[in-house]
Amino acid sequence: MRRRLRLSFLLACGLFAAAPVRAQTQGLVPTVFAAASLKSALDEAAGAFAGPAPRLSYGGSLALVRQIAQGAPADLLCTADSETMDAAQTQGLIAPASRVDLFGNALVLVAPARASFEALALEADALARALGQGRLATGHVDSVPAGRYGREALRALGLWEVARPRLAMSENVRAALVFVAREEAPLGLVYATDAFAEPRVKIVARIPASAHAPIVYPCAVTAQARAGAGAQAFLDFLKSEAAWPAFARQGFTRPR
Repeated sequence: MRRRLRLSFLLACGLFAAAPVRAQTQGLVPTVFAAASLKSALDEAAGAFAGPAPRLSYGGSLALVRQIAQGAPADLLCTADSETMDAAQTQGLIAPASRVDLFGNALVLVAPARASFEALALEADALARALGQGRLATGHVDSVPAGRYGREALRALGLWEVARPRLAMSENVRAALVFVAREEAPLGLVYATDAFAEPRVKIVARIPASAHAPIVYPCAVTAQARAGAGAQAFLDFLKSEAAWPAFARQGFTRPR
């Protein structure tokens, strides 16, 4: 009887001891808030991660920062520009020491794959003809990184006055890409990686890198990360050579 009681006591202790271990393991699963343009590459990279599979949530960079500021449980933040990450840092939403610039990108003009033309000169008359009665789809020029880069480039190239009244602005660049893919817009100003991920569009012009600020994707662990170690482990993986092929295949570059 005494032996059975002792065994029951030890088993009970074991069960109670195991519970915190399981909870701790679950807590290491990071929730990643990432710019929509990272989706294809980040999905692939996450599948190759040796640790607990991260939970991935995509959206416009500024919208993600706003969600974190309102208490959304994100452990890792990846934005499509430095300006938005700067805003997150100023608000105390990230751990500054963890911040790192991971990737670069380029801007392109895309048209539906069935469009009658293969190339578009970066000239006002050519842009106006290609748009016809349609609109130029892009991210919102005040809040979406691709839209801000695009506005800067269009101004530098002397195309802003033609494009400005014809813009169809979306909450993120992938939404703008869908407009073109569905042939609801004759042209879109998106990232090169977006064009690569969507077979229903084709690149008709490449925007010179000199026409806009460098496109940089910074990532950082959030200040209130509940899966701090898990978030840092996944960020370390994204910085590694093991993760790089997933991004290179989608057209991302090293930050310049």
